[in-house]
Amino acid sequence: MPIYPAGSLNTAALQAPDTYLQVVPPKTRYINGVATDILGQVGVGSWGPVNSPMLIGGPGDVTQKIGPQQVRKYDLASACNIAIQLGAINIRAVRVSDGSDTAATSALKDTAGAIGVNLTADYTGTLGNTLTASLVPGTAVGTWKFIVGFTGVTPETFDNLGAGLTGAALWAAIVSAINNGTAARGPSQLVNASIGPSTAAPAATQTVTFTGGTDGASGVTDAALVGADGSMPTQRKGMYALRGTGAQVVNLIDLTDSTQWPSMVGYGLSEGAYMVTQGPVGASYSTVSNTLNTVGCDSYALKVMVGDWACWNDQVNGQPQRLMAPATFIAAKLAALAPHQTPLNKPLNNVVATQRTQAQQPYSLAEIGAINSARLDVITNPCPGGSYYGARAGLNCSSNPATNGDNYTRMTNFLSLTLAGAFGWVVGQLQTPDLRRQVRSTISSFLQNLQQQGMIGDANGGPAFSVQLDASNNPDSRVALGYMQADVQVKYLSVVRYFLINLEAGQSVSITVSASPRS
Repeated sequence: MPIYPAGSLNTAALQAPDTYLQVVPPKTRYINGVATDILGQVGVGSWGPVNSPMLIGGPGDVTQKIGPQQVRKYDLASACNIAIQLGAINIRAVRVSDGSDTAATSALKDTAGAIGVNLTADYTGTLGNTLTASLVPGTAVGTWKFIVGFTGVTPETFDNLGAGLTGAALWAAIVSAINNGTAARGPSQLVNASIGPSTAAPAATQTVTFTGGTDGASGVTDAALVGADGSMPTQRKGMYALRGTGAQVVNLIDLTDSTQWPSMVGYGLSEGAYMVTQGPVGASYSTVSNTLNTVGCDSYALKVMVGDWACWNDQVNGQPQRLMAPATFIAAKLAALAPHQTPLNKPLNNVVATQRTQAQQPYSLAEIGAINSARLDVITNPCPGGSYYGARAGLNCSSNPATNGDNYTRMTNFLSLTLAGAFGWVVGQLQTPDLRRQVRSTISSFLQNLQQQGMIGDANGGPAFSVQLDASNNPDSRVALGYMQADVQVKYLSVVRYFLINLEAGQSVSITVSASPRS
């Protein structure tokens, strides 16, 4: 009795009498939504690869992978720590430099002072200057032990090296252990080594420090944060290094150059990412509005904050009111929220002031209305819900009122990326009624789950979605050319922006109570 995977047996051309078994995969398929909490951050750091995304999930990752937060423009560590405080704990951090960054170096020497091993930090940056390396007698007699120490990291230890070896052969064995690992452990994740000219024995015990590491941060510009695209991951720089990471919210830290906004819109539309930026420090909403109109960015992929920057308590550097870009807070809040939610009127608990509140110049309702009309957003206090700092618009830069909410951008990207990534298996299949039913059922099941989770729906009780995949939208003329089309409609839940209460009160008011309450 032969067994075949379904589709591999030509059932119309059997020759030998027998029982033929075909293994048919389950026809019911389910899909899960893509992650929406990934926050892309681009800035400068003191450690880590350049133009390569790093996964950051907590303060410890910031310290070990990026370095300490510093009071400087574009600082990646500061932005990541702000995001973590706001609940964004799935970060892809991209470090950029001006090209002048260097890796810290040191050397192990022999008894005469000649270099036996050159040591170089794995990454450029000033954090590499905290590296130390020691060469001491190994646990086994006649061997050596190499130890690398680094801030906040368990020291790497390579023990029992070079048994029976001397001179250049011993140094080569130490280099090989560092670069390739040993039977007891893998290669170093902190340094790499190259052999020096020495042919003599190492000094009995030596500990060396690393020097010369630089960040390459002083010459970084807004344009460097945007970077350059490329067909290969190794060719992508800045923002474009986030391609394929799934980052649905992106913050180019402290970027204020409006000439970069069109490139950000293009990236956001192509990757399904929400790009958040701001005007220069202190720029009024009218100035930022004029700038937005000048560059012509009318798209749901971009969110622009007014140049009213926010203050943050930087305890590490002793600055209780450090001025930070508003996009750093809003991008983090967006990533921490489910995609159907909006940052409008949501507390930003780590904002302690803004430039306007420091100057005791609160926004009037007329100014808030003007900011909304200008397709901008602003952080201020108070909010409609109380005396806390939060966003007061919840809008993207689209001039279309049907697509200008933060929730529209987030939900549209969420649905688009989920559906685009879930049905690649359909290509190459035969278009049959069963295939159509299977695809239609899978999409409907996913959207039904969203409705049950309160992520989509109609407040007045109408249908939340529809999926059409049949002969009516797949005529023979299209099917014959290889097309299969599914038309999907989804109704988002509306964000309450204006709550109107009609109050009729007085001694002459006549009250009529309905017997059956209405929703």
